[in-house]
Amino acid sequence: MADGQEVETRAKFREMLEGSKDDWDIIAEHSRHFNKGLAGRVIDHLKLLDGDFGGFPVDRLTHSLQTATRAHRDGRDEEYVVCALLHDIGDTLGSFNHPDVAAAILKPFVSEANHWMVANHGMFQGYYFFHHLGLDRNMRDQFRDHPHFEYCAQFCHLYDQSAFDPDYQSEPLDFFVPMVERVFSRPKNSMYLRKTEE
Repeated sequence: MADGQEVETRAKFREMLEGSKDDWDIIAEHSRHFNKGLAGRVIDHLKLLDGDFGGFPVDRLTHSLQTATRAHRDGRDEEYVVCALLHDIGDTLGSFNHPDVAAAILKPFVSEANHWMVANHGMFQGYYFFHHLGLDRNMRDQFRDHPHFEYCAQFCHLYDQSAFDPDYQSEPLDFFVPMVERVFSRPKNSMYLRKTEE
């Protein structure tokens, strides 16, 4: 182009039925580049929780940092700590199902146990307050025989329900950014990944 700007290469089809291998190679290359920025986009979205108290003693970002810091200081592995950091990231867009939002974001990158923990932490957290709202605090008991029941209950008891202390000194968000980048650079569970031969 005359102004020195590079023209972006794009697929040529108008509907997917017309797509060629060349088209999909172009799209796959763009996807590889775009996916490298995923961790940054996740962190940017997490920052939306800053200053959002929702009536709690600390804002939602502080709660997330405190949960992750407690897990980190307790010696949990990096993947678990990232799950602790992001467990409430769905609060902004999934007010009625925030665990589902967080679990969907994390699913390609975490173990089955960690995914299940994030997906179900809302119900398990309810043990500490549902009865004050006229709900069944033992709602989680429907999963009593699930292999990850205790794992999720422990997360809520040790890290999530205890992370509302205005005096607790959490690590700053920057401390966790490299962890998020590492976890999000290694997808394990995605329909878009080729199966490798064992």
